[in-house]
Amino acid sequence: MAAHLKKRVYEEFTKVVQQQQEEIATKKLRLTKPSKSAALHIDLCKATSPADALQYLLQFARKPVEAESVEGVVRILLEHYYKENDPSVRLKIASLLGLLSKTAGFSPDCIMDDAINILQNEKSHQVLAQLLDTLLAIGTKLPDNQAIQMRLVDVACKHLTDTSHGVRNKCLQLLGNLGSLEKSVTKDAEGLAVRDVQKIIGDYFSDQDPRVRTAAIKAMACKLLSDDYEQVRSAAVQLIWVVSQLYPESIVPIPSSNEEIRLVDDAFGKICHMVSDSSWVVRVQASKLLGSMEQVSSHFLEQTLDKKLMSDLRRKRTAHERAKELYTSGEFSSGRKWGDDAPKEEVDTGAVNLIESGACGAFVHGLEDEMYEVRIAAVEALCMLAQSSPSFAEKCLDFLVDMFNDEIEEVRLQSIHTMRKISNNITLREDQLDTVLAVLEDSSRDIREALHELLCCTNVSTKEGIHLALVELLKNLTKYPTDKDSIWKCLKFLGSRHPTLVLPLVPELLSTHPFFDTAEPDMDDPAYIAVLVLIFNAAKTCPTMPALFSDHTFRHYAYLRDSLSHLVPALRLPGRKLVSSALSPNIMPHEDPSHQFLQQSLERVYSLQHLDPQGTQELLEFTIRDLQRLGELQSELAGVADFSATYLRCQLLLIKALQEKLWNVAAPLYLKQSDLASAAAKQIMEETYKMEFMYSGVENKQVVIIHHMRLQAKALQLIVTARTARGVDPLFGMCEKFLQEVDFFQRCFIADLPHLQDSFVDKLLDLMPRLMTSKPAEVVKILHTMLRQSTFLHLPLPEQIHKASATIIEPAGESDNPLRFTSGLVVALDVDATLEHVQDPQSTVKVQVSYPDGQAQMIHPKPADFRNPGPGRHRLITQVYLSHTAWTEPCQVEVRLLLAYNSSSRIPKSPWIEGGEMSSQVETSIEGTIPFSKSVKVYIMPKPARR
Repeated sequence: MAAHLKKRVYEEFTKVVQQQQEEIATKKLRLTKPSKSAALHIDLCKATSPADALQYLLQFARKPVEAESVEGVVRILLEHYYKENDPSVRLKIASLLGLLSKTAGFSPDCIMDDAINILQNEKSHQVLAQLLDTLLAIGTKLPDNQAIQMRLVDVACKHLTDTSHGVRNKCLQLLGNLGSLEKSVTKDAEGLAVRDVQKIIGDYFSDQDPRVRTAAIKAMACKLLSDDYEQVRSAAVQLIWVVSQLYPESIVPIPSSNEEIRLVDDAFGKICHMVSDSSWVVRVQASKLLGSMEQVSSHFLEQTLDKKLMSDLRRKRTAHERAKELYTSGEFSSGRKWGDDAPKEEVDTGAVNLIESGACGAFVHGLEDEMYEVRIAAVEALCMLAQSSPSFAEKCLDFLVDMFNDEIEEVRLQSIHTMRKISNNITLREDQLDTVLAVLEDSSRDIREALHELLCCTNVSTKEGIHLALVELLKNLTKYPTDKDSIWKCLKFLGSRHPTLVLPLVPELLSTHPFFDTAEPDMDDPAYIAVLVLIFNAAKTCPTMPALFSDHTFRHYAYLRDSLSHLVPALRLPGRKLVSSALSPNIMPHEDPSHQFLQQSLERVYSLQHLDPQGTQELLEFTIRDLQRLGELQSELAGVADFSATYLRCQLLLIKALQEKLWNVAAPLYLKQSDLASAAAKQIMEETYKMEFMYSGVENKQVVIIHHMRLQAKALQLIVTARTARGVDPLFGMCEKFLQEVDFFQRCFIADLPHLQDSFVDKLLDLMPRLMTSKPAEVVKILHTMLRQSTFLHLPLPEQIHKASATIIEPAGESDNPLRFTSGLVVALDVDATLEHVQDPQSTVKVQVSYPDGQAQMIHPKPADFRNPGPGRHRLITQVYLSHTAWTEPCQVEVRLLLAYNSSSRIPKSPWIEGGEMSSQVETSIEGTIPFSKSVKVYIMPKPARR
């Protein structure tokens, strides 16, 4: 044992410890930001008067505050609130507390106790109302905390007795938003009493101040439709409509009866009653709301067209009920008359009706109202209800036709538009058609053209009706020759919709005779062309009609088919071959060969990364040519084809400008190459603006790609300028501005950056820290390398995209007679143009007049000059005033339409940009114009003034 112990004493023990080497964290660039709370504290301490403090607070309100700085800022504001004596400053601080509590990422429960404490000690009514608004913002931000919600409701109830209507309004608003109907209480809110919010709000329906009654109604739906203040009735009507839309199928009892009806029907009857309100504002609102109640029963709808109560809406008693009532009355007959019944009480007819008698004939009252605003609202409501109910459309037709004779032009125009929207559900009788055609004598061009549009989609019942319509349209053409195009288009659709009714009229219309030859009509007569347009469009679906044509009618058809191909269809005539390029209606859009060709052409571009530069350019040029030709042949695909071709053209210009042989020459020999690259960059910028603002239906996915292409063009401009500029000083500002634009691009499209992998901007953002500290020459070198290595981004196409276009109808530009006027005075030039797929034309469309001496005049038409005949279509009818000094001989001026744009209008709003200061430092909005119509040349001759 001793030997063993000795052995262990002399035994050596070794232990190896491996210590892992700690990785040194990489240093990260951090931008230091000044503390918002410290800056605010310094500013408020510097204030020597309440006006100075208010000015500092106003300046602070314009700046964005990060979520991590909100709590410190709130503490500074509360500290200053306790010291401040001026109510206007305290009011602004209370407003800022409400705004800061809405900041994303900040939980406002930490400031609620302070807000309630200062509320209890506040004496100013305006500050009290603002503090209650702040508490409402806090409660809205914390919807899941029942304890806070009940506490805020308790605070609002305590201040409901305030003498100021503004404070009571805010209290009711807080109760309506945060009050709950549930009686269950969570553990956090056990100490608080549960209040009956409905009863509290209901007590204020009879408040002496109408503004408080309005707030009470907005807090809870009510029945104060008979209040003596119109604002209260208006709020009641609106809230009854809201409840009817939320719970349309709920069953509600009728007062003073045992009947029950649907809630939407009951609400419809009550709103109908308000069409006869004493205030025209309430009548307009009630009429508009009726149009959106499409779930109403049919018998309630029909009652709005009859002032007498229909039997369907009266409660009927059974024989058992009548016998039971007689028995329980306990009364007896006097016996003076044989078979006399027991005396009965007078029955109140209003108590047994399912709808109030005052609500009967609501639309009749609305269409006969003295205020034209109410009549317009009633017409619009009729339109909306008739679109959803074909049977109701037939019944309201007579009322709409009568509105064509209204004394106000706007009402007549709205009635015509309404009739056009429901024309698929109706067929006009001869007496109705006679009333409609009488409007063609109206002096207003808008009324006449709207009626032409109506006749395009109207169903006529008899051939006499077709003949009457043709005669009246020809009278219109004789009286107003400028309506020629609109009348021809009207007759085109009238003939194609009624081929069987036009067939028996052909011999009379063409003046043909079975035995004698008749004189050949004049082909320059617009009335004769109108008749032929009607007949040829009817003959398209009536194969027996061409047998009634004479020889000269066939010759006239061939002439009109070439000159007016948009009005005259292709016909299968005897002895002639039908040339038809129309697609079969059975072919689906995705099976269309043209659509498949478009997809294949775009898929072919995916292989651009794997081709040499020469092959890439050739493939792009061939694809652009094919897409342009496809857009010319297929109008349905014109928008998609032109949009894709424009994007490929931008990519082709960029590839050509970055050819290696252009950049291997010395700088002194670079003048010609720099001009080519600079022109390419400028053209890419113009094309990107066209893609962004000339096409409707462009989505955010396409806007990102367009802005990415524009950023590449700006980088190319910077490289060209650096190559040719002398000195380094100008490049500092240009590089700084370009990097700011890259940062601006990142802030605007931060959500779409994952879709831009391996793109130019993706590589640029990875190198941003290096670019921020590099010299201009190195920045330019890096940009050039990344442009050469950037991949081709695929442009996703939206489902529906249309190119904005305009056609100038007048002036035609074919006259050789110059417009003569005295120099120094003006001459009015009538401009009539049709606009297709133009968004917001009132603010974007301009008329440009270019004079022979290079001067250009830009005219912005008035909003009243634009008409909207249909979806996606607009009509511009205006006058342009020309003036110039005397000329020696007549010369031509060019008139064309321009589309104005603002580069900041399509940029998505983000929290960084809404601050106000950020956007002004990064990018100034660029405004410009894009021509989107062919120019028309007009001869003018300014004569010298006589002395």
